[in-house]
Amino acid sequence: MADIDPTEHDVSPTPEKDPDDWITGDEPMTGPQRSYLHTLAQELGATVPDDLTKVTASKLIDELQLRSGRGARGEETSGA
Repeated sequence: MADIDPTEHDVSPTPEKDPDDWITGDEPMTGPQRSYLHTLAQELGATVPDDLTKVTASKLIDELQLRSGRGARGEETSGA
């Protein structure tokens, strides 16, 4: 069996697909999306509609993350 050099393989997460290209993007947002949106909105003193689609929720998450100072996928950018 050959040794595998991990530096030869891309170990990054699966590349994200543009939400506008999601096949299921017009379905209602998921439970995790709803929960995270409400967390972000609470931090910012904002409100979030409950009838968002997956695509709209994803885009709003991105927007609220930027406004709250969080990085992509909820990673803190402040070094905390």
